[in-house]
Amino acid sequence: MASPVRASPIRSVASSRPDRVLPTWADPVVAQASEAVGGPWGRHAVTGRALFWTPLRVCLLFTTLVLALAWIKQAPCASGNWSGHVQYTHFCYSDTVPLYGLHHLDTGAVPYLDSPVEYPVLTGGFMALAAAVGRAYGSAAEGFGVLPGVPPVQSYYVVTCLLLSLCALVVTRAVLGLSGRRPWDAAMVGLSPLLFVHAFTNWDLFAVVLACLGLWAWARRRPVLAGVLLGLGVAAKLYPFLILGALFLLCLRAGRLGTWCRTAVAAAAAWAVVNLPVAVLAPENWSRFFRLNSSRPADPDSIWNLLLQASDNRIFDGPLAPGQTPSVLNAVVAGSLVLLAAGMAWLTLAAPVRPRVAQLAFLLVAGFLLLNKVWSPQYSLWLLPLAVLARPRWRSLLLWQAAEAVLWVPRLLWYLGTDNRGVEVEWFFLAVTLRDIAVVVLMGLVVRDVLRPDGDVVRASWPGVDDPAGGVLDYAADRVTVGGRASAPEGGAKELDLLRMRRGVARRLEDHRAVGRANDLDE
Repeated sequence: MASPVRASPIRSVASSRPDRVLPTWADPVVAQASEAVGGPWGRHAVTGRALFWTPLRVCLLFTTLVLALAWIKQAPCASGNWSGHVQYTHFCYSDTVPLYGLHHLDTGAVPYLDSPVEYPVLTGGFMALAAAVGRAYGSAAEGFGVLPGVPPVQSYYVVTCLLLSLCALVVTRAVLGLSGRRPWDAAMVGLSPLLFVHAFTNWDLFAVVLACLGLWAWARRRPVLAGVLLGLGVAAKLYPFLILGALFLLCLRAGRLGTWCRTAVAAAAAWAVVNLPVAVLAPENWSRFFRLNSSRPADPDSIWNLLLQASDNRIFDGPLAPGQTPSVLNAVVAGSLVLLAAGMAWLTLAAPVRPRVAQLAFLLVAGFLLLNKVWSPQYSLWLLPLAVLARPRWRSLLLWQAAEAVLWVPRLLWYLGTDNRGVEVEWFFLAVTLRDIAVVVLMGLVVRDVLRPDGDVVRASWPGVDDPAGGVLDYAADRVTVGGRASAPEGGAKELDLLRMRRGVARRLEDHRAVGRANDLDE
């Protein structure tokens, strides 16, 4: 009896190709992890049929579970009773608890108007909102006698964590919207160890969600709305300004500076609407944030502090008196950031194909954190969505985040002090060094993807994909490049066609391997 004729392996796989990138097919870490639940997605399985458990809902569930675990970790610090150094021994320290009383939020003080705050205006507004809701809960608990009574600082802290949790859920949604045919990349945010450790350390998730929503609006080709959201993000933390810088360089290469100008004007207007009233009513308190950033010394886990400690404070300004401004260090940091901007400009204009928005934004923010004199631990949350969108590979992201999570332990044990069974500062410096190395390696991998775009996992994951977060930059032709070799529209298309051809060869090889593995299992 003649053996049945098999269909072409490539044709059979291509005809059943899902409408999205499947992590168990594309990422070895996920493929290995899937063995615990039955193995990778089957070649005859279909996607898009689930009535409820869509990728979005699953990723939101992942985020909710991680946030619940983060709250369990933070619970020992929630009451504000930190006797016995519980904030260090239980690794639950959060800036929000001590600043509640320090800024007189317990008495209803309005940030900036009644009390100086060392944060940008919108972050102060976030603090005031949480305090107001917490006081309302306390009044309701006293008036009705049904709700459980808790210390005012605890109700404030719970409200703060709930609002930050909402921000984290929206960040997950925005990343999914920015990922194109890779919706499961949002799971890298939801299951993030960094989110578990630092979700409630400070108010940074508020700025992160505004930045992500701004990028999402840009991807939807709504530059004015993107500018408004990014401007509000700058009013919460300054780092979204770097995203505007990334968009400027990319729009310069693509000849879309008119679109960028609309975004920048909208951002400036949104920032001014929020800041000007406070600057007029309380100029001294409003400017405190800027004065503090100028006068503060190198942060303990900045590379500049490592250099100062290694040289016994003999470099830069030398030993500083209390309150003295580190003028030399400020100049060195400013010069380093200028060099970073110049390097990113060269990379943008010299790359064989225009970098994706997330790639350049990640490199700018990561470089800023490495070179800035302040890197508070929760600042690493700024990198999380950008890193996921820039290089959505589980192994490299988990290794970097593991370094971030490990750093939290020696940091707090160093704060605890050796007299209380803490650790010496050298352990903290070792963890800082490992974290910095992990960030530099991740930056190097992203730079490699920019210089060798056929290895970019996003562009290589689906036929005809350029930049899911690019908005008006998606498939835009080059106008300005290094050496003046601006491409005509068809020239840019040829470059993308060449990339697609390379991806097609790689995909056909992978299809052969997939069919071979499936046939081996069938036989």
